[in-house]
Amino acid sequence: MNKLGVHALVWEAGWSRDECARAIANSAEVGYDFIEAPALDPSLIDPEFTRRQLEKNSIGINFSLGLDFETDISSGDKEKGRRGKEKLEQAIAVCRDCGGEYIGGILHSAFGKYTEPTTAAGVAQSVDILRQVAETAAKSNITLVLEVVNRYESNVLNTAAQAVEMCKRIGMPNVKVHLDVYHMNIEESDIQAAILETGDYLGYFHTGDSHRGYMGSGTIDLTGVFRALVRSGYKGPITFESFSSRVVGQPLEGILGIWRNLWDDGRDLAEHALMYTKAQLKAAQEAQRQSQQRSLLP
Repeated sequence: MNKLGVHALVWEAGWSRDECARAIANSAEVGYDFIEAPALDPSLIDPEFTRRQLEKNSIGINFSLGLDFETDISSGDKEKGRRGKEKLEQAIAVCRDCGGEYIGGILHSAFGKYTEPTTAAGVAQSVDILRQVAETAAKSNITLVLEVVNRYESNVLNTAAQAVEMCKRIGMPNVKVHLDVYHMNIEESDIQAAILETGDYLGYFHTGDSHRGYMGSGTIDLTGVFRALVRSGYKGPITFESFSSRVVGQPLEGILGIWRNLWDDGRDLAEHALMYTKAQLKAAQEAQRQSQQRSLLP
């Protein structure tokens, strides 16, 4: 059974104590199994307070982040690599102390628009540092999931196949692929095939739609996406991610290009996404079951 989560930016722009308490309570009230909290700056998260709120509301947590250009472990710059490793290890400590199991996002490079392609040396540095970080994460039973994003947010992992190759090079069992339908809709030739070909390397999944608004109101074939997830045997976390300028502030608003309101009511959005996801999963499971049954005439 997949655990279903919602990104905190559906509720709040930050993670102050008040924002943390509201986001966790709202996620639990709607019926999600966990919340995904942004850890762009792990030092801004109060693990003890966060854990108390999670326990109070009987809900889990996972984290996501993106490195910046000063902490870019794919840069080939040793000092930037050192700072990036330190930031990732800070995120692991926060995740551990909050009781989280996954850290996803753009862990492999900077989160932003590059003007040049990545290099073999840069990828090698990223692989080496992520292997070291994964060893630290494994001590706390934390899985690192490398998010595949579009060309405007990284120059390292833009396709599922690239992410699988990086996981193979890192060679750690707690390093998996993090796929996101929004990015796949931009970069993949065949979303369903990419999901199936990722196979057992798939460790985390983001749902949403082509415009990052209400699920089913965009252009992505979400029915096909969920059928591929079920067919692949994926049992991991599924998080709904959506952004609106009503909530998201700078710097994310600028990096992600969130220029318009696609929704105003975060609760209505989150309730719809949970209902939609459960319905799609059920339909996909029934389609899979029916396809495996032999039709025998009497």
